[in-house]
Amino acid sequence: MVPRFARSLVALCLVVPLVLLLLPFEVHDAAESGTGAPPFHHLVHGFRNLNPEYEYPILPRFLRAVVDRFERRIDRGKPLVLAPNDGAVLRANGNHPTATWIGHSTLLVQIDGVNVLTDPNWNTRVSPVSFAGPKRLVPPGMRFEDLPPIHAVVISHDHYDHLDLPTVARLAREHRPRFFVPLGLKAWFADHDIRDVVELDWWGEAEHLGLRFVCTPAQHSSGRWITDQNRRLWSTWSVLGKERRFFFAGDTGYFAGFSEIGKRLGPFDLAAIPIGGYLSANGKPHPNHVNPEEALQVFTDIGGRSMVPMHWGTFALNREPFAEPPQRLIQEAARRGLVDQVQVLKPGQSLDW
Repeated sequence: MVPRFARSLVALCLVVPLVLLLLPFEVHDAAESGTGAPPFHHLVHGFRNLNPEYEYPILPRFLRAVVDRFERRIDRGKPLVLAPNDGAVLRANGNHPTATWIGHSTLLVQIDGVNVLTDPNWNTRVSPVSFAGPKRLVPPGMRFEDLPPIHAVVISHDHYDHLDLPTVARLAREHRPRFFVPLGLKAWFADHDIRDVVELDWWGEAEHLGLRFVCTPAQHSSGRWITDQNRRLWSTWSVLGKERRFFFAGDTGYFAGFSEIGKRLGPFDLAAIPIGGYLSANGKPHPNHVNPEEALQVFTDIGGRSMVPMHWGTFALNREPFAEPPQRLIQEAARRGLVDQVQVLKPGQSLDW
């Protein structure tokens, strides 16, 4: 049998030339195209983050993923346990605000009688192919068949764990919701014959069924393959009702812009904020994923009143043990006096907000 180390070297030898051939060699500001003075985050062929010191090059990330594929997996503990939820209460609900964690970054949020899904994913893998890639560790907290009518869907970006084609195609076919997406994704949806899509830039907004959907900044990246890196925008979302305000952080690293979101649109009655995927290969703070302590700082910056942690314990994506993110979150919440404001849910569990 070929040793793991040898297999890693072979994989690297095969992948590196391909990556180098496909990587873009130049990045230009959008202003160079002669169209005037665009927003800072706009480039000629894509987008960038607001923090000028942001750095997360694709080549080391891709090579790290290849090496991880062949390295021995550590024991991360037992997967999460589901809370039984057949959807009956949610289907019967009228105007009472609820939030149900389906798993990873997928939540069903009920606000003003509107049913909203965030980054919906009912797939068994997060991958461009069905036969390989990170597996789901725990089933979705609700069966797709048990959902109430879905009226709106917000998408934070195009990574496979946040934008799953089989799931959004089924939603479009069976529920016909309106999809709210950041710049660049409307064409992707159209390519898959999904037409009811509202595409927004950061701070752009649209109304639907009495709710305001505001596309707000994030610090992250995009790309479904090597050749389309950062061609489509990434975002957080603010969903504003008559009396309740919901913030969905999608997938993001920490940056100073969260305070601006809080000033413009907060305070938020409920905030769904990621807490997993923060262990980087070099041991430094992850530029694309907040750790639990940073997640609480995001919560504070936006003026959150109640927090639901997400993006943890669902897929075999991250390096940290399954139980570590919520443990660190509760410890930091205790230090800050915020324990009563943090609601750690099981998949399938609902809360009133």
